[in-house]
Amino acid sequence: MSKLKIAIQKSGRLNQDSLQILKECGVSIDNGKDQLKASSSNFPLEVFYLRNGDIPQYLNDGVVDAAIIGENLLVEKGEGIKFIEKLGFSKCRVSLAIPKNEFYKGISYFENKKIATSYPETVKRFLEKNKVKSQLHIINGSVEIAPNIGLANGICDIVSSGSTLFKNNLKEVEVLLKSEAVLAASPQIKNGQKEILDKLQFRIQSVLKGRKSKYVLLNAPNDKLEKIIDILPGMRSPTVLPLAEEGWSSVHSVLDKNEFWEIIDELKKNGAEGILVCPIEKMVV
Repeated sequence: MSKLKIAIQKSGRLNQDSLQILKECGVSIDNGKDQLKASSSNFPLEVFYLRNGDIPQYLNDGVVDAAIIGENLLVEKGEGIKFIEKLGFSKCRVSLAIPKNEFYKGISYFENKKIATSYPETVKRFLEKNKVKSQLHIINGSVEIAPNIGLANGICDIVSSGSTLFKNNLKEVEVLLKSEAVLAASPQIKNGQKEILDKLQFRIQSVLKGRKSKYVLLNAPNDKLEKIIDILPGMRSPTVLPLAEEGWSSVHSVLDKNEFWEIIDELKKNGAEGILVCPIEKMVV
C-alpha cells in the first residue's frame, strides 16, 4: 500500500507543533527517541525527521512527498515549491534590524552597508527590488551578535517576540516577509501519494477550523430572538430550540474566536442569558 512521506523539523518548536496537529488529525505516530523515520499505525504515512534547512531539497528531489515547514524557509530555499495550506502556528517575521542608537531614515540606510544574515536569497531579492546595494555576510546560526562585534552594520533574521533583538541592543526596521508554518507538497508527488495528502489536508482543515471557532449556547427571550439571531454570524444560521419555560428559546451557534468577546457583549446587551461557551475539537464543513 502506498504511503505518504512527510518531513518535519527534527527538533524544536516546529517539531512539537507539527506532531500535535498530526495527533489532532487522528494520526498516531510510532516514534521512539532519536528516530529519523517513523510510521503511523493508523494512517498511510511515514514521518521523516530532518534538519530544517534540508527539507526544501528533499521536497524538490522527491525524497519526501510533503512537509510541514516554515514559509520563510520555502521562500529562501524552496524555489518552485508551493504550499497548499497555512497552518497558523510558528508565526514570525523575516526582518532587518540595526543597533538601537542608529538613526534609521529608510531602506537607503543599508546602501554600501554590511548585513549579516542566514537568509541571503530573501535579502538579495528585497535589496534588488529597492535598488539598494549592500554587502551580505552569510552566517549559519545566531546573527544578532554581528553588529556588536563589528562584523556588520545590521542583520536580517527571523523575529517572533523581538526579545532577542532587545537583548542585543537592536531594533527592527524593515519587515521583508511574514511567515508561519505551512503544509507544502513536492513538485514530484505521485497520484497515489497526492490522494493521501488530500485526505490529510482535509483533516488538517477541520482541525484548524475548530481551533478558530467557539461553540456557543445561550437562552434568549422570544421577543428579542430576531435581534439576537442577527448578531450571531453562524455557519449558515443558528439552531433555535424552545425551552420548557414559555417565552424562551435556546440558541446554538459557532463564533470566530477573534470576534468572540465583541459578539458576546452585544448578545448580553440584547437580552441573552446563560451563555455557555465550548471549545470545538474539529469542524467538518
